[in-house]
Amino acid sequence: MNIYRAGVVLNMSDLERLLEVAKERKALLFGDFTLSSGAKSNYYFDGRLLTLDPEGSFLTAKCFLPILYESKVDALAGPTLGADPIVSSVSTMSYIEGNPVPALIVRKEKKTHGGGRNIEGHFFRGQKVAVVDDTCTTGGSLFHAIEAVENEGCEVVKVLSIMDRRAGGSEELERRGYDFQSLFVADHNGEIHIEGIGS
Repeated sequence: MNIYRAGVVLNMSDLERLLEVAKERKALLFGDFTLSSGAKSNYYFDGRLLTLDPEGSFLTAKCFLPILYESKVDALAGPTLGADPIVSSVSTMSYIEGNPVPALIVRKEKKTHGGGRNIEGHFFRGQKVAVVDDTCTTGGSLFHAIEAVENEGCEVVKVLSIMDRRAGGSEELERRGYDFQSLFVADHNGEIHIEGIGS
């Protein structure tokens, strides 16, 4: 079965399986947790446990690629470390599918040696770029990557995450005019849904 989100056809079985894999690999846990922000949560999502898993990586790429193709992006960028496996798997899968989407990795800080690069990968001014991270909470790492990409003269046409915690980040992205989309979203009870279904 397929679902339609903002004109994009997404494979429901891939999304459902990705959520199952997140639980199976313990990337998604339920209980009482204290987040890095100090806030309390009844679930914890560690995206790297999902995107560094072979099946999780494969399914993440399969779920993101239709969105990227629809957005007609020239590249996919993400902040290190959370987005590194995402941009790599998406780029590889896009090549296999015959529609290459190059990967860009945004450093936490600009290199102080060599070329002094802030972004790793091939990019150019005017390039249409999507920015991705595993989780959107306050949006801090996404905004860092967006700023780095825009400072290089590229246009951010899409912002993505695997999990939207609905903790202010996605709302602020949309308030600033960015086109944000997440595969999964947490509702006010902390229950996880496929974006747009049951949330």
